[in-house]
Amino acid sequence: MKVFGICPIVAVNRFYSDTDEEVRIIKEFVESKNVVCSVADVWEKGGEGGIDLAKKVSLMADTCNKKFIPLYEWEWPIEKKIEKIAKTIYGAEAIDFTAQAKNDIKRIIKLGLDKLPVCIAKTQKSLSDNPELLGRPKDFVVTVREIQISSGAGFLVPITGEIMRMPGLPDEPSAYNMDIDNDGNIEGLF
Repeated sequence: MKVFGICPIVAVNRFYSDTDEEVRIIKEFVESKNVVCSVADVWEKGGEGGIDLAKKVSLMADTCNKKFIPLYEWEWPIEKKIEKIAKTIYGAEAIDFTAQAKNDIKRIIKLGLDKLPVCIAKTQKSLSDNPELLGRPKDFVVTVREIQISSGAGFLVPITGEIMRMPGLPDEPSAYNMDIDNDGNIEGLF
């Protein structure tokens, strides 16, 4: 986040199954990077568990004197924008564009949409396009297999790897199993 010239805050979203040791390790790592850290324990404590985070965010908003610096210029060619994100943020060594992605770029340019920003779709399991490369791997190649246009939202979506962009919904929504009694107690959330 510091690449963008901002004052980041890391919120550790604590769950009941997280150990004190796990939380301590994360906090120490974040603080060793000179970044503010707060444990948000809202899962267990509701709003009360987010007070420390809210105070730190408020203080940072009042005191941070830095200004956002975009990672790339929207006028750059599509390939250069994708490469900048993949190398700077993900740690990639190179980018490979499939024939489909190259054709998509030609179509996007022809439509005059090549100056739109990009939002890369990749596996949530890694900063690469490979779910087996965990954490922040280095020196890998990102393969852009296609580029979709989200003209209503105003950005291009390079698709990397094999991913599901929209999660599937069950045949029976979870709401069918939820209920609230006369005392206001909710059942069936988890």
